[in-house]
Amino acid sequence: MSSAKEAKQKVIEVLNKARSMELQAISQYMNQHYGLDDMDYGELAGKIKLIGIDEMRHAEMFAERIKELGGEPTTDLAGPVTKGQDVEAVFPFDAGLEDDTIAVYNEFLLVCRESGDSISMKLFEDVIDEEQVHFNYFDSVAGHVEKLGSAYLARIAGTSSATGLNTQGFVAREGGA
Repeated sequence: MSSAKEAKQKVIEVLNKARSMELQAISQYMNQHYGLDDMDYGELAGKIKLIGIDEMRHAEMFAERIKELGGEPTTDLAGPVTKGQDVEAVFPFDAGLEDDTIAVYNEFLLVCRESGDSISMKLFEDVIDEEQVHFNYFDSVAGHVEKLGSAYLARIAGTSSATGLNTQGFVAREGGA
């Protein structure tokens, strides 16, 4: 196999790993969205739903790039979905997921750079920026829950989870994309 072909295969491999991470995040965040909505924390549920939609967009962007490079996008999740979390556990858990994702995607970005694929490298840069917005949100809510506890959660209880008919995703709605 030529070195250019090997380089392309390495990029396809990291793009597929990233896609599987996005597919897991989608499933995780949708599960949390349903759970938080069921617990009547609508505002939190709605924001997690929007973040899940951002992750769907990321999964599609990775798939499109994989196809452009002649690969086949994976449909496998990177790992299992953690179910039945209490509201207090959701946000530190998700902040950890996003933090880990940013670290891994920075490694994948370097693989793209070393392989001479600036298009895939830029894709990772853009997605990392959005994952940082997600991390900031999750970390902020985790801090509020930790410091303010039931007072913070009581303020949110009973809020609507409606995200509107023209749902853009969390980053777009927050003005980041």
